[in-house]
Amino acid sequence: MLRVATFNVNGIRATRRRGFDDWLARRECDVVALQEVRCPVPLLPDGVFHDYHLTYDAGRLAGRNGVAVLTREAPAAVRSWGAGALVRAPGDAHVELREEAERGPLARELKAFAHEGRYLEVDLADQPLTVASLYLPKGGLPAHLQVPGKMREEPDGGAKYERKMRFLKGFGRHLTAARRAAKAQGREFLVMGDFNIAHTERDLKNWRTSRRSEGFLPEEREWFGSILSPRSLVDVVRRLHPDEQGPYSWWSWMGGAFDRDTGWRIDYHLASPGLARTAVAGGTDREPSAEERLSDHAPVVVDYDLTTL
Repeated sequence: MLRVATFNVNGIRATRRRGFDDWLARRECDVVALQEVRCPVPLLPDGVFHDYHLTYDAGRLAGRNGVAVLTREAPAAVRSWGAGALVRAPGDAHVELREEAERGPLARELKAFAHEGRYLEVDLADQPLTVASLYLPKGGLPAHLQVPGKMREEPDGGAKYERKMRFLKGFGRHLTAARRAAKAQGREFLVMGDFNIAHTERDLKNWRTSRRSEGFLPEEREWFGSILSPRSLVDVVRRLHPDEQGPYSWWSWMGGAFDRDTGWRIDYHLASPGLARTAVAGGTDREPSAEERLSDHAPVVVDYDLTTL
């Protein structure tokens, strides 16, 4: 059995103070994808990743983003979008920065994001599987939906919305290329992370009042649907829980959202069809109480029985 998790930690140093070490030891995952690590390499806490091999693209935006993949064995190959990736063995203070070529040219829409620490891909050494960790931009509202005085942020004329849509356009093509390249090498493909999009009405609590909110806009949902199909990528947790509301993976820190379970499902395992069929159990590690939360996100954990491949 291969246990795989994705977790937006919202700052590894803060999450560690809340109990990340205990969660990591207790869950005994074989692979963990992390997002929003938000920590320069020299400041990574000692021992925080236990006996895992760490592959980490911190990006070049101080205190923001950063994606990582933890594995039991050193990865067979590593691919980032241009900033390079730290590859480190357990307990090793040596820093190896591996800059391996992307499979083909990076989509032109993604070049502006190449140094932001948003995507990292590794080939597992002990399984026929390519794993990617993704932190997709949150985005914003299009200009025609921005009303001064009714927004938490100042209107930006739709700049953040347009930026996210450019990312989505390029990332759709990137996923196709990555999935096909993995298949050509005899590997299954799994992309995990914070997509900052709730796909369907079952993926957020207050969907009726969120239809004009970033993360649930019609064009975002349409894009998400376009990357899914029985022959391309499968939403693994939804396959395991086809009729369930949620399970949610993100709740605001404010307004008692966690206690009321007013959440969003925006953290996903999207797998190639062969891998998706091997999933036997999975869902969200929702903490018992708001006081015990590790992050504003919860880990999403799936068990894959690769003996059935």
